Order: sequence, then structure tokens, then C-alpha cells
Amino acid sequence: MTSPSPKPASTEDKDPADGLPPGTTPYYANMHKWIKRAVLVCLVALVIEGAFTLPFMAIYYGYPTLSLTQICSELLKVRYSDDTLECKFPYPPLGPPEGAQGKATAQDQWGIQPIPKYHRLGFRELVRIHEQRLARQAAGQQGATSR
Repeated sequence: MTSPSPKPASTEDKDPADGLPPGTTPYYANMHKWIKRAVLVCLVALVIEGAFTLPFMAIYYGYPTLSLTQICSELLKVRYSDDTLECKFPYPPLGPPEGAQGKATAQDQWGIQPIPKYHRLGFRELVRIHEQRLARQAAGQQGATSR
């Protein structure tokens, strides 16, 4: 009796993992495909969210009435309780980060979880705060000149 000869290897026999990315087994290929799609959707959503965040925040704080530099300055003044702070524009290219100056005027409670002592800003409240500050400065200058 003759033993069966081994079947010659044909070029049409393919491994099912040939078309898969490295490290993916055929068993998990479908799951990897859906994870890739979910991650792509999340990344696109983050880009869209980031693109709309600045314009909506600028409008919330009072953009048409205040310029972006004025909004930045008003936020610094409210945050650090210091009416002399101003945002630098244009900022020096190799200058330190904006908050790196070590401002000691903030009235926050520092600890494990810092508690800010400035009030929450409402819709377009910076416009009202800015106008009140200008009125106080004008009254102060008018009082100084009348003496």
C-alpha cells in the first residue's frame, strides 16, 4: 500500500490574517474596525468643538462690544482682583507664559483643591464690569482735576 502523498502547496491557499493590520487577529478584526471608526468620530468631534469654543466664549463675554484684548484684560482683572493688569498684545515671541509672573493679588483659598474667590461671570457681564471701571476712572480723574 502506498502512503498518501502530501498535497502540494498551492498559491491560492491564503492565510486569513494576510489583509489585516499587524497585531490584529481575524477574531478581533471587526472590533478593531469599529474602534477605529469610533476614535475617528471622537477626534472629528473634538476638532469641531475646539473650532466653536473661542467664538462662542468671546460672544458670551461680550465680543462685539469689547475687543479680544479687552476681554483678556478684564478676565485678568476679575481673576486677580487687580485693576492694573493688562493683556500684552502683541505678546513677545519668546516671553514667559502670561500667568508666570507670580501674581499675589488673587484672593483664592489654596490647598489640595483650590477654591476661587472671584464670582462667576454671567452672560456679557464683562461689558458691565468694563463700563463701571471706566466710569470710576473718569470720576477719579474728574475729581483729581477739580481739586
